[in-house]
Amino acid sequence: MSAGTYTPRPGAAPLPRMIAAQTALETRMLLRNGEQLLLTVIIPALLLVLFSAVDIVDTGSGASVDFLAPGILALAVMSTAFTGQAIATGFERRYGVLKRLGASPLPRWALMTAKTLSVLVTEVLQIVLLTAIAFALGWSPQGNPLSVLLLLVLGTAAFSGLGLLMAGTLKAEATLAAANLVFLLLLVGGGVIVPLEKFPDAVRSVLGLLPVSALSEGLRDVLQHGASMPWAQAGILAVWAVLGLGAAAKFFRWE
Repeated sequence: MSAGTYTPRPGAAPLPRMIAAQTALETRMLLRNGEQLLLTVIIPALLLVLFSAVDIVDTGSGASVDFLAPGILALAVMSTAFTGQAIATGFERRYGVLKRLGASPLPRWALMTAKTLSVLVTEVLQIVLLTAIAFALGWSPQGNPLSVLLLLVLGTAAFSGLGLLMAGTLKAEATLAAANLVFLLLLVGGGVIVPLEKFPDAVRSVLGLLPVSALSEGLRDVLQHGASMPWAQAGILAVWAVLGLGAAAKFFRWE
């Protein structure tokens, strides 16, 4: 048998190619899921249009969209990196998809990397869409784009860790209920639409430590008020990211 009988030689593809292929698959599955699109795209867009066009909540001086747009961007990150990822991963774990993928040539850490990259791709699409809608509503952002990028990356890491921790420790049905409940609670009490100043002082100090509050307020400081870098909010997000990703790596169960 000649050496060229088997060409190309059988075996696993290079690791970067496997991660890229899995990322593309995860992204396609996410975009084809109607429920996930409702959560990650339609709800944030509707909230942005509704609360910008109708004077429902007192957002202070200036145009409502200038206050709302940063909060809606934070909500979009949370809906994709936390809620959507937790639910999807939880049911993949229940149906044995993660167990089978874990036995493939793709390492488990590479699978989680692909999921994270898929989240980032989806967030880019969300941000482009929401930014276009906000501009159409008269949004006039300020600040340093690099500061915005850093806050979004830290927020994504924080929410991804918490979402994977939930998906890897709870049953799928419990993850579905808990993730949606947390989404609703943080939508109301996370400074996304209702300013934190509207809450009592004792409650406000606690709410300000939540990742969605830190991301909303940080983005608002930059995009609405022109701050260079809100280090306090960035620090809160960094702590949540370390705790969430560390706990997910330690306690995640593949079966």
